[in-house]
Amino acid sequence: MKIVEQFDISAIDTESLKGFRNHHKSYRPEHVFNNLPDDEYLERIDAAGFGEDGKLHPTTAGLLMFGEEYHIVREFPEYFLDYREMLDQTIRWTDRLQSSSGDWSGNVFDFFFRVNSKIAKDIKKPFKLEGITRVDDTPVHKAVREALVNCLVNTDYFLPCGVVIKKEDDKLVIENPGSIRTGKKQMLRGGISDPRNKTLMKMFNMIGIGERAGSGIPDIYQVWENEGWPMPVVEESYNPDRTRLSLEFKKQANKTSEQNKRTK
Repeated sequence: MKIVEQFDISAIDTESLKGFRNHHKSYRPEHVFNNLPDDEYLERIDAAGFGEDGKLHPTTAGLLMFGEEYHIVREFPEYFLDYREMLDQTIRWTDRLQSSSGDWSGNVFDFFFRVNSKIAKDIKKPFKLEGITRVDDTPVHKAVREALVNCLVNTDYFLPCGVVIKKEDDKLVIENPGSIRTGKKQMLRGGISDPRNKTLMKMFNMIGIGERAGSGIPDIYQVWENEGWPMPVVEESYNPDRTRLSLEFKKQANKTSEQNKRTK
């Protein structure tokens, strides 16, 4: 965990931190960290640490998660997050969210929730009740969240081209700089978790998001098989290293077994 001594805690976006703390308190209302002041809270979750000057500074993970974009790019010059919604073929995109736009924080935390909200609103929600409360969180919603988190915690933020997420009518493509640390075969098999940015994963886990047991990608495959959709496609390219996950939201004409699809 690297401490970024060129910044003090003012590099942390207060609204992003407030949002994270609210999610944490909702998920773990009795957690001992909930009553801590912000500076102590940041230190406890490894988002900040004391430098050689004896002062509190953000860590690289804290800067990525909660920092303002113009601060983040001073530590990670290639940092870029890009969401493109392409639902009308007559125009280039129907919606776009970029970390560099300057009208929002541009950090990983806010990007996750903004993009997840944009994708989730178009995922069908069957009418289901628990008691008198409607349940809108389906296995597909959870799988998409897992895919987004998997992308963000495995990105190599020093590599070019950035995170790019493309949403079409019946397809979602999630791309990030960096290779698959466990290897593609092991990732599809599951059982081993080795995120590139472990502290980011820890933070997402604190608010109930992300899977540390190494079963995240296999679970996504299972959800897609249960829906009768084509199996997700994972691709790697190199120089620069890049990983792409393609998810289709349409029924297959001829459904084959998951095992056959994974070995193609």
